[in-house]
Amino acid sequence: QLQLVESGGGLVPPGGSLRLPCAASGFTLDHYAKGWLRQAPGKEREGVSCISSSDGNTYYADSVKGRFTISKDNTKNTVYLQMNSRKPEDTAVYYCATVPTCPGQIATMTWAYDHWGQGTQVTVSS
Repeated sequence: QLQLVESGGGLVPPGGSLRLPCAASGFTLDHYAKGWLRQAPGKEREGVSCISSSDGNTYYADSVKGRFTISKDNTKNTVYLQMNSRKPEDTAVYYCATVPTCPGQIATMTWAYDHWGQGTQVTVSS
């Protein structure tokens, strides 16, 4: 059974670093491009970042560019989101998901993703 499981969320203060892992089971994650998306309370879901499977190219929404980093570990069948310089507006449920190819509009083309994890809550607050 194909499954994606996110972890690593919680209540964290502004600034600093947090890494979210997303472990895949039942399939080889690197056969797909994969991304991180988030949904804040009362807001639409938005794409955060994507990493391609073929060449490892990475893509970011403007809201996180320079602060977040997506990476993968094929030996662990896991994709990560490194969140640096956290801001209160980063508060959201974070999801990982697979996609045939990273979308051209990272932030808005959330419909392109097919298999999703259940999400992990990240709350940035002092």
